[in-house]
Amino acid sequence: MALPISYNIRNLKLRKGLTVMTALGIALTVTTAVFLMALLAGLQKAFVSSGDARNVLVMRKGSTAELSGGFSADLFPVLKTLPGIEKDSQGEPIASGEWVVVVVLPRKDKTGDVNVTVRGMMPAGLTLRPNTKLVEGRWFTPGQREVVVGRSIHNRFSGANVGDTMDFAKGQWKVVGVFDSGGTAYDSEIWGDVNQVAADFDRQGGYASAYLRATDAVAADALKNRVSDDQRLKLEGSLETEYYQKQTSSGGPIKFIGMFVAVIMAIGSSFAAMNTMYAAVAYRAREIATLRIIGFSRPSILTSFVIEALLLSLLGAVVGIILMLPFNGMSTGIGNQVTFSETVFSLHMTARVVITAVVFAMIMGLAGGFAPAWHAARQDILTSLRA
Repeated sequence: MALPISYNIRNLKLRKGLTVMTALGIALTVTTAVFLMALLAGLQKAFVSSGDARNVLVMRKGSTAELSGGFSADLFPVLKTLPGIEKDSQGEPIASGEWVVVVVLPRKDKTGDVNVTVRGMMPAGLTLRPNTKLVEGRWFTPGQREVVVGRSIHNRFSGANVGDTMDFAKGQWKVVGVFDSGGTAYDSEIWGDVNQVAADFDRQGGYASAYLRATDAVAADALKNRVSDDQRLKLEGSLETEYYQKQTSSGGPIKFIGMFVAVIMAIGSSFAAMNTMYAAVAYRAREIATLRIIGFSRPSILTSFVIEALLLSLLGAVVGIILMLPFNGMSTGIGNQVTFSETVFSLHMTARVVITAVVFAMIMGLAGGFAPAWHAARQDILTSLRA
């Protein structure tokens, strides 16, 4: 015969002080774990979502980033003739030769200057990024010293409103629009005409990279291999999704430090739960013996105390998740080890993060509650009645 869960809930209510303190300890641990996982989920969204499965990124062989090296402009017409590239409404291959450079801009809150990525692209570059939407102003005009800024740039940096001018490279650039790429890494970039960017940064005679739009995902994989295998080009192709996937390495230190702190706190919370449950066993020794006398078995007592520990940890998990809710969507920046510029991303509390946090708390409760539950089930009836 099993003890009802209402019995466990009543006992937790009777020991409000211990219940609250233990639940808060677990809650703080869960909050730390959720914060870490939300950071990593936001970082993953910013980088992985930046890529399009149909886009192939072309760079010089051996290059690991668009900032390093470049290739001759004479190769670009050859790239555009490769089979598998989608064509626009005028029958032209959708391809963009691009330059990526880094400039320094002042933050809006006057906390210092930060490296920012500027991307020079051809008009087709906008077609290559269909998930990017213009939210204010207009797109830049080819051949003009005009730029459009990502949403994160607009929110965090001075002189990034439509109509403002930005001063970098050899002169001033007029901000004519603001775009939103849905929280991806592109939101942390400034876009302008490739020829104007190349001229201002003395990058004439070629491109740092090229983007090719394949007809579908299968064709993109074949196109990637075709670029790498073509001996005329001596270039290397990769899926855009793969390129941005590699950039999640920026979150490595965050993950390591966060996991270390979370594990240390989890051990402490488990001991707190264990102390609470041992105190409950000692306080209810006669009650436990009485339950045994009226017919409840040792497995029933063991199960009941384990359930009580799990309820305690579940309460802590709920409190911890609620404490994190105000921070969901909060933006922060991280130095990108590939582009050497800041990438802005938001804390992202996904369903997976919440479920993982609950499971994490339940494991803490199980670790802290099993030993006291075992002790309660093994108590001698007569000794407990004399206590």
